[in-house]
Amino acid sequence: MGRLTEAAAAGGGASAAHSAGSPPAPLPLSSTSPGCAAAMASSEEDGTNGGASEASEEREAVGKRRRLGLLATVWLIFYNIAMTAGWLVLAIAMVRFYMEKGTHKGLYKSIQKTLKFFQTFALLEIVHCLIGIVPTSVLVAGVQVSSRIFMVWLVTHSIKPIQNEESVVLFLVAWTVTEITRYSFYTFSLLDHLPYFIKWARYNFFIILYPVGVAGELLTIYAALPYVKKTGMFSIRLPNKYNVSFDYYYFLLITMASYIPLFPQLYFHMLRQRRKVLHGEVIVEKDD
Repeated sequence: MGRLTEAAAAGGGASAAHSAGSPPAPLPLSSTSPGCAAAMASSEEDGTNGGASEASEEREAVGKRRRLGLLATVWLIFYNIAMTAGWLVLAIAMVRFYMEKGTHKGLYKSIQKTLKFFQTFALLEIVHCLIGIVPTSVLVAGVQVSSRIFMVWLVTHSIKPIQNEESVVLFLVAWTVTEITRYSFYTFSLLDHLPYFIKWARYNFFIILYPVGVAGELLTIYAALPYVKKTGMFSIRLPNKYNVSFDYYYFLLITMASYIPLFPQLYFHMLRQRRKVLHGEVIVEKDD
């Protein structure tokens, strides 16, 4: 699992940071989403093991970008600017709603279209891996993106009684600040003009945002459990012609339990990467 978390990267931005000459090994800054154990490398996202295999992947991705030429660079710049703008729009909408209404109730409903669009748009990060313009594993990117989509579509969207929970606001705020920081970091890196504040924010905001995001996600899933158990949604009961059963309630419980071993592992990895980038410490990672 250690190798997986160290190799994780967030789609279009990860290689952008490297190709633009930015500091190596941008660490995961997105709050994670459930759905798969590997998704704890999530939002969200990116890291490094400093090993030969990753260096080889990076060289291969850089080579492919060079062959694709200006088009790949322009596309990655456009993608990261679009995602930065999208999450900024989301942040402004959330602030305006709260200032006008004075409550979080109804907030999710008011911003859900924007949230679903830009979070689903992140599926392009898997395409970036497939065509080789970023050095991340397709499997890792797929798990990371799909886990966020799972939280948006199969939990919050599908279980309407939980949409006014305070926990939803927790992960929305964490995700929003995280993604604005992450995509702006990639954009400025691609343009070879990275302000120190963006770099500083990239490697410091996660200290608070990551636990807040995880807490929001866990509390939201917990709030959904009674409804899921009562309705049996997304569950498959026996007997049926396929002779297969699936219980969404227990799936959510397993998902919650997966945070216990994985959150500390990734969080401390992120702290090590922070020391490496901001303070120049040499960190020797070992395989688990």
